[in-house]
Amino acid sequence: MPSLDLSATATLPVDADAAALAGRVWRPEIGGPAVVTLRGGQVVDVTRSFPTSRDLCESHEPAAALRAADGEAIGSLADILANTPVDGRDPKRPWLLSPLDLQAVKAAGVTFAVSMLERVIEEKARGNPAAAATIRAEIGKLIGDDLSKLKPGSPEAMRLKEVLIKQGAWSQYLEVGIGPDAEIFTKAPPMSTVGTGADAGLHPASSWNNPEPEIVLVVASTGAIVGATLGNDVNLRDVEGRSALLLGKAKDNNAAAAVGPFIRLFDAGFTLDHVRRTTVTLTVAGEDGFTLEGSSSIAKISRDPADLAAQMIGPHHQYPDGAALYLGTMFAPIKDRDAPGGGFTHKYGDIVTIAAPELGSLVNRMKRTDECAPWTYGASHLMRHLAGRGLL
Repeated sequence: MPSLDLSATATLPVDADAAALAGRVWRPEIGGPAVVTLRGGQVVDVTRSFPTSRDLCESHEPAAALRAADGEAIGSLADILANTPVDGRDPKRPWLLSPLDLQAVKAAGVTFAVSMLERVIEEKARGNPAAAATIRAEIGKLIGDDLSKLKPGSPEAMRLKEVLIKQGAWSQYLEVGIGPDAEIFTKAPPMSTVGTGADAGLHPASSWNNPEPEIVLVVASTGAIVGATLGNDVNLRDVEGRSALLLGKAKDNNAAAAVGPFIRLFDAGFTLDHVRRTTVTLTVAGEDGFTLEGSSSIAKISRDPADLAAQMIGPHHQYPDGAALYLGTMFAPIKDRDAPGGGFTHKYGDIVTIAAPELGSLVNRMKRTDECAPWTYGASHLMRHLAGRGLL
């Protein structure tokens, strides 16, 4: 049976000693979460300086502010990671959480040519994976499979749109893939994301689904992009394929938004340009012996990350607690798992590892949404906890 690799070496960026890393840990002895950073292999509680992850990200120069913050060492990262999985956890010892709390959790869709084509295929297959291979070939003959150089909203893109409409091949996914407006939707409510080592949720109504390895931008209320982390935008292909109006059911489910392991705050050594050059890797290891590997190069994104953030937040839409934005993925797994032509779908117990050298790794085990730990700790609980600690 595959296991979660939650060693400190696997979890952290390759240059962790130089990184400004912010996270959250559940501290049973105080009955609530703490904002933390890493110093010399120790996890340090900085909640008295920054009561929430949101407050840290709203501060002036968050990376410098985090490095200067006083804190309390609460244990080694190795020990806290070892206690993070639900199975075998000691409830009296701390464990790692998602690094997000009050931020809105948003996602951009159809930002890569490959994933755009897969969305068109989902729509035309009406949720039937057996029909996908035939439709994929037909669509590929018509528009090709490399639209990465086509700038969305450009005159060239609009001419392609006119041709596709005339041939009866236009799709709502092509509209957001090559049109002027990005698809940006709400992935999950604030406080509901799960972190590395947690179980991630698959709705049992779905029989065709997949991981979506992505970089997640962390954006302050001003619109400034202050850092990045990793995310798994768990996706139910059959549900959204039946109707795009079921996007909420396909995307927003218990434990279906995984984020972590830490937010890496921007500084001189890690900037948005580093994000633009990052390649995110994916590994799926099943209890049936199945393995799947893939990658998603942000360099091939059709819309620049800064443009996506600007379309999310600005004069027409504000987020006073900031937001986290999944950037989308170019990786759409099509490798057959069971029957030839059946494509890929998850099985319960799959271990999904999403990694990038600059951000570390996010590891989750896939379970039914009703078997994952229920979401019971919301913003009201956090506010009462912080008030009880005298931090509000």
